[in-house]
Amino acid sequence: MLIQHSKFMQSITLFIQGLMVIGMLILPIAHAQHNNAENRPKKLLVLGDSLSAAYGIDTQAGWVYLLEQHLKKTAPLYRVVNASISGETTAGALQRLPQLLNQHQPAIIIIELGGNDGLRGFPIQQFRQNLNKMIILSQAENAKVLLTGIRIPPNYGRRYTQLFFDSYNNSAAEFGVALVPFLLEGIATQPKLMQADRIHPTADAQPLMLQNVLPYLKTIL
Repeated sequence: MLIQHSKFMQSITLFIQGLMVIGMLILPIAHAQHNNAENRPKKLLVLGDSLSAAYGIDTQAGWVYLLEQHLKKTAPLYRVVNASISGETTAGALQRLPQLLNQHQPAIIIIELGGNDGLRGFPIQQFRQNLNKMIILSQAENAKVLLTGIRIPPNYGRRYTQLFFDSYNNSAAEFGVALVPFLLEGIATQPKLMQADRIHPTADAQPLMLQNVLPYLKTIL
């Protein structure tokens, strides 16, 4: 009986030692996989209209390109994908978004849209629904969202312009996403910083647009 007990204890000891060896082999592999995941490049997708597509100026003068250069120094793991199209509406972007999410799998998405909806007088309810659906789709893919608010000229009526502007705040609050209150803060009222159409910022305004975005982007980077 003592011999059998001794053999049993030896077997248990060998089994435990075997588990320890396996653990020692697996841990470095798991650690390496974790490090690789941490160091894998991440995508930052900008989904916008002409304000982000560098309308009327050189592409490399646009605020999105400037953002890309900034992140190369401050957050080198991020790669910027600019999916902005001049004239884009929230409806058009909503149709494009599923494919963009599938293709790029962004960690962060900046939604800079709505100006064309407002300038065309689209219904506020439709505009809000499109914004909300884009946020929902993005969050479903684990992407953090940053909204950028836009104001439209007052000649569209006080009620409409206020409801339009409030839509950004409402969507940001409802879904808990970051919000740049007004992308053209300190720019739209400066004629020298606006192109002749008084809608699109000049090249000189682009660094200021980036500075309007960065404080809110940094909170989710």
